[in-house]
Amino acid sequence: MTKWLVVVVTGVICLALKLLGHFAPERWFAHPRLQRVNALVPIALLSALVVSEAFVTKTRVVLDHRVAGLAVALAALWAKLPFPVVVLGAAVTSALVVHVH
Repeated sequence: MTKWLVVVVTGVICLALKLLGHFAPERWFAHPRLQRVNALVPIALLSALVVSEAFVTKTRVVLDHRVAGLAVALAALWAKLPFPVVVLGAAVTSALVVHVH
């Protein structure tokens, strides 16, 4: 299979799944358990993305400046600081650790 064939087939599958969702009866999505799970899916996906970006370089697990930035971001979130402060604190911490190291 060529790369373009894989891209086209994947696109068609995604479109078919999206259309299937539009044609599914609304009552299927009204179930409380499904709504709770749907509310948690984005959180799980974003958490996995953050962890993989913070601890993985190519195919290796590493502990570097990104971990320090993530720790500061988590502490700022736990302290309920505004989001720009969280991002700025993580960025500054990461930059300082890179500079010192």
